[in-house]
Amino acid sequence: MALVHGASGEQTERTRPAAGAGGTTDTARAALAAARAARADELDRWLAGLLARDRAQERDDPAPGVALLAVGSHARRELTPGGDLDLVLVHDGHPAIADIADRVWYPIWDAGLRLDHSVRTLTEARAVARTDMKAALGLLSARPIAGDSALVGELRAAVLADWRADAARRLPELADMCRERWRSQGELAFLLEPDVKEAHGGLRDVHVMQAVAASWVASAPGERVRAAHGLLLDVRHALHEVTGRAADRLVLQEHEPVAHALGLRDADVLLRAVAEAARTITYAGDHLWRRVERFRASRRGTGTPRPATSAATGRGAARTVERKPVGDGAVEHDGEVALARGADLDDPSLVLRVAAAAAEAGMPLAPATVDRLAERAALPSAPWPDAARDALVALLGAGAAAIGVWEALDQAGLIVRLIPDWARVRNRPQRNPFHRFTVDRHLVAAAAEAAALTREVARPDLLLVGALLHDIGKGRPGDHSVAGAVVARDLAARMGFADGDVRVLETLVRYHLLLPDTATRRDIDDPATVRTVTKALEAVPGRERETLELLSALAVADAKATGPSAWGSWKARQVAELSRRAAAALSGGTPPPAPVLGPETLALARHDGGAVRIAGSRVTIAAPDRPGLLWRAAGVLALHRLVVRSARTVSSPAAESRATAVLDFTAVPEYGTPPDPAALEADLRRMLAGRLDVAERLERRAQAMRVRPGITVPPPRVGIVHDASSTATVVEVRAHDRPGLLWRIGQALGECGLSVRAAQVDTLGAEAVDVFYVVDAQGRPVSDPDALAAVRRHVLAALS
Repeated sequence: MALVHGASGEQTERTRPAAGAGGTTDTARAALAAARAARADELDRWLAGLLARDRAQERDDPAPGVALLAVGSHARRELTPGGDLDLVLVHDGHPAIADIADRVWYPIWDAGLRLDHSVRTLTEARAVARTDMKAALGLLSARPIAGDSALVGELRAAVLADWRADAARRLPELADMCRERWRSQGELAFLLEPDVKEAHGGLRDVHVMQAVAASWVASAPGERVRAAHGLLLDVRHALHEVTGRAADRLVLQEHEPVAHALGLRDADVLLRAVAEAARTITYAGDHLWRRVERFRASRRGTGTPRPATSAATGRGAARTVERKPVGDGAVEHDGEVALARGADLDDPSLVLRVAAAAAEAGMPLAPATVDRLAERAALPSAPWPDAARDALVALLGAGAAAIGVWEALDQAGLIVRLIPDWARVRNRPQRNPFHRFTVDRHLVAAAAEAAALTREVARPDLLLVGALLHDIGKGRPGDHSVAGAVVARDLAARMGFADGDVRVLETLVRYHLLLPDTATRRDIDDPATVRTVTKALEAVPGRERETLELLSALAVADAKATGPSAWGSWKARQVAELSRRAAAALSGGTPPPAPVLGPETLALARHDGGAVRIAGSRVTIAAPDRPGLLWRAAGVLALHRLVVRSARTVSSPAAESRATAVLDFTAVPEYGTPPDPAALEADLRRMLAGRLDVAERLERRAQAMRVRPGITVPPPRVGIVHDASSTATVVEVRAHDRPGLLWRIGQALGECGLSVRAAQVDTLGAEAVDVFYVVDAQGRPVSDPDALAAVRRHVLAALS
């Protein structure tokens, strides 16, 4: 019985894998799997013998009406050296069941094995399974060892039938148990000392998936999940052998021995493998629980579930689900975002655009859509087209909602194809108690935190991408900030950023620790401390102030994504004060000048009436200047489901009479094909002629739209840029882009009695940064503080 004793924790030559230099991962893991299989077979033979009668009573003939079942790890043939035996003795009212139980249990205890056991009639076992979740999960995976096979078959059929009939009640209970366990144990992928069995993404979650699959509500775990489960099972097995005890928490001092027992190079390779497996399981589990929620909604808490529809098996009846557009090439389908019919898979911006649509709608990507994008969709080549870069910024700007979507792309291998340098930081552990995530998840979390700070900076796109890349140098030799700056420069150029923006992003990565480190380790009252900051900003001449505000916001996002102990009120005050002093020390910088249009566009102003030119996404209008012209034109574009990406408007003196306004828009469809240019031009001309009620049409469209909860975004900001112009008041609006945004802003300014003399409107990803040069009814700038405050309040109210 040497092998049986090994089950209690002793190492034997037969089960110990090759360590380190002597073995490989495959051979070491194969040895562990073979050891588990051999122990399962030997335990089965031994336990079957214990159940049999003594020789005088035909030893090889088990007692009729009695059966011995394995549940838990041994039932799955996964019993690791420190695992417990979990056995159930089932009978049909056998009068000698107590004696039979004694002859089975006592030898197990005498052998020194830990045993969890129970004795029940078929009726009792069924009743307990309907009320006790642990008992139900055990019996769902029960495996007969010996005894009355008919009794076993009857019990398994009854337990399965009850489980399926009670699914609407039991699965929510199971979900609550899982959530409580996750709160207690944390995320396996991101812990330095995880419990590989109980943590979120661990072995227990796969067993739960198998139980849910038994209810027919969802499919059984796929190949990738089974492979991840196998890796974690081997880690647990090696941990038990290394420690000689039933330990499921992978503590720091055991990392290296367990890695060597698995034939891995070192502890970091082990942690990366564990993180990869855990994230695979967690991602599959998230999809499974969404299936459960949809089942609950469809069954309304009663009834027997239908089998989960499977593309491979064709089981399950299809049901009609309405598809609602959520973006260009993307639709909402059954609570997930899927590809629209006819989506152009050759469009290099499609993957990021669909991902951004999902994140902005606050919904997950459908797994089938992710798989299809990974298999078929084109990806942007260097330099990325503007649409792909804007989609990446929009995805990151969705904040916390972007994390799950990013994870879906990552699981499909799309992130490393989009950003090849991501492979070096993917699942990389951070052996630092302050960090709660692997490097790659920390970067995505930092971008999510940065999304809440986009109102604080002039270039939200650079803040979001800078946050995504700030630690991209980790895992490379030397200072990760220095190494990362080189990588960020190459990646920014690959993404198609302009040369000046590339330098800013390179500087953000190189100096992302400058403000927090200097503010907390130096005397900020010393002028040399401020000079340290301003000297670093010399790398971006002409953009020092802009880069300083980006570094300040990035410091906050980085710290908050690191963990709760990395950011506090004192550190926040120090960083803010250092940033303020550095800004004061810089030589200035001026607000952006009033926009000026080129001669070709201004040539349209020679038309006496109104001129409309539509060329692809470019819409240019020249007409006699009048109050409300800008926002009414923007309203017509919104009616045709066009999103304004940029707008430039100026008033030019006409040769013969009053001023002429020239409006130059870049507008793209919200989704689907562009509108008919002839219909758009006709509506614009009707608007110019005063024969189109834009407000009434927009109101009808708004009432017809279904409201989705979407994502939580920072509130809009409205500011007055003082001293930016001597002839107009400059109003700056920063807000999350949405259909009709420019209409709402312009209408609010008009209701304040202001006319827009010039405007510069830009949408960076999903963030609008709009500047308006406005004058009052007498053509003068507004200077009264109360009037300016009223303008701010009115525009904010229009955007709420």
